[in-house]
Amino acid sequence: MRRFFAAAALAVAFAGSARAEDKVEYYYPQVTSEEVFDRSLGDTPPANREVRIAFVTQITKAQLVAPESPRFVIFAKGDDAQHMIIVALDDQIFRTLYRARALMAQLTANVRGTDFFVQNEIDISATWFDLAKILGFEDMVVSDGATWTHRVVLR
Repeated sequence: MRRFFAAAALAVAFAGSARAEDKVEYYYPQVTSEEVFDRSLGDTPPANREVRIAFVTQITKAQLVAPESPRFVIFAKGDDAQHMIIVALDDQIFRTLYRARALMAQLTANVRGTDFFVQNEIDISATWFDLAKILGFEDMVVSDGATWTHRVVLR
């Protein structure tokens, strides 16, 4: 029952008509740092809005069935769901950008074992940023939800 209410609270929190690009403060504090990720892994399958939405939905589902409560959320925003947003739900997980980068490394390790990475022979070299780029995200915003926000532009 507690999981149901947690899922419902998350859904309500992120529902509404405001968009990340319209009102930055709605999802995260103003961007405090930025970088460009510019690497190509060659030909990859095409992705669209539905693929990006399905991706973040799968991650959310996995978090909600896990025995512990989620410590961060991942969602896609924009008219074409082209912006990935990752926001901490507690004050420790993304206390620093270095901790957020550690989570990106952990997420990389998790996705490297997926059929997609193995079948496309990128399971050893691809990173979380590569996956986001392959899925067609234009950028990724990572935030502690309180004091800092880091944007990664994917080219």
